[in-house]
Amino acid sequence: MTPSMDRGALTRGGRGWLLVTLTLANVINFYDRTIPAVIVEPLKDEFGLSDTVIGLLGGSFTIVYAIAGVLLGRLADRVPRRFVMAGGLVLWSLFTGASGLVQGIVLLFVFRLAVGIGEASYGPASNALICDAYEPRRRSRAISIVSLGIPIGLLLAFLTVGVLVEATGTWRAPFVVAAVPGLLLAAAVLLIKEPRRGASDTVELRAEQEESHPYRTVLRIRTITWLMVAGVGLQIPTYGIATFIVPLLQRYFRLSIVPASIGAGAILGLAGIAGLLLGGRLADRAADSHPSGRLLVAAAGFAAALPLTLVALLLGSDAAALFIALFAVGWTGTQFLSAVASPAIADVTPPDLRATAIAVYFASFNLIGATIGPILVGVLSDAFATPLGQLDAEAVGLHRALLVIVPIGLAIAVLGSWRASRALPRDRAAMAVAGGAAPSAAPGR
Repeated sequence: MTPSMDRGALTRGGRGWLLVTLTLANVINFYDRTIPAVIVEPLKDEFGLSDTVIGLLGGSFTIVYAIAGVLLGRLADRVPRRFVMAGGLVLWSLFTGASGLVQGIVLLFVFRLAVGIGEASYGPASNALICDAYEPRRRSRAISIVSLGIPIGLLLAFLTVGVLVEATGTWRAPFVVAAVPGLLLAAAVLLIKEPRRGASDTVELRAEQEESHPYRTVLRIRTITWLMVAGVGLQIPTYGIATFIVPLLQRYFRLSIVPASIGAGAILGLAGIAGLLLGGRLADRAADSHPSGRLLVAAAGFAAALPLTLVALLLGSDAAALFIALFAVGWTGTQFLSAVASPAIADVTPPDLRATAIAVYFASFNLIGATIGPILVGVLSDAFATPLGQLDAEAVGLHRALLVIVPIGLAIAVLGSWRASRALPRDRAAMAVAGGAAPSAAPGR
């Protein structure tokens, strides 16, 4: 196999269709995933749930998502990736619609697990496709564009789900409405033209022991293991915030569901869009200057986010607007990792192992960070629940829980991304085939 661009690469039009389709699928993915976070209070009222149970509902989703993602990531390294993604779209859309028809919390719980299996098909396959379609120096920007589907999906969910609930008088309507676009988009995913695996690589990489020990091969790469630490650190507060930000704005800041949803959209949606656009551009520029430039950008983003979000959480309950603005600015820096992680993994893994490596990375932060994040927040919220002044016990408990979880998670993310940046040059050199491009060169060149 010869490195660099070849006839297995996509045309400019093919890459454009790929980006648009994958971005839309990501929008639907995170819209569907976010619906339960917006309707926490109606669910609690109908089924008599505690915050711990709400956290368990979110955490169990991510356990299934992570385990299925590892298996489906390996499948995506062996079969056309568009088939894996299209099948997942159909599955998660059907069970999203079915979630709006349940009459008990147990069946809703089971259907959400099925949604997790379907959505697990998407991340590893789509990120591997992008890394094959774009040369290394453009990967962070391409990944950041597709990743825009995450905050856009979150923003749309926060802006529309509360409105749908108020307009229809039931929390069930958003699930049914959300199922339709996913089923339609599955057909578009099947029309994607896939690049040859490794078609855009500028350095030829070897896959030592890949076939017999693929997961062991991935876990021996220090860059990836430290990225796992960073991912866990990020996802603990991310999923805690995603699950409980609307209830926090309702309970602690006394907003109704619609303004609370809009505020959550500003934090998780608008800040996410800004962070991905800025992070992708900064990361590719930094990679042109230094092999570890991308990961240093991620570490800097976390270092900036930590004090800003902490100050926001220390504000009083009468400062809702200032809280939303300050937390959103801080949260922008946490999004840089999404733009840099998959390109960094592509820098240190061979083409036939990338979807597997990305799936292992996703599984690590989903099994640990995304799973325990909402559970920890829920448990601590119930444990800290004590009336304070004019604030009721549930408001105080949830606020204190997030005040503990967010700074600790972001500190872990700073450490993990910085250590990954230190490991990348050596891992890149170890994977370069003798006779290929100089392994010490910056991956963006």
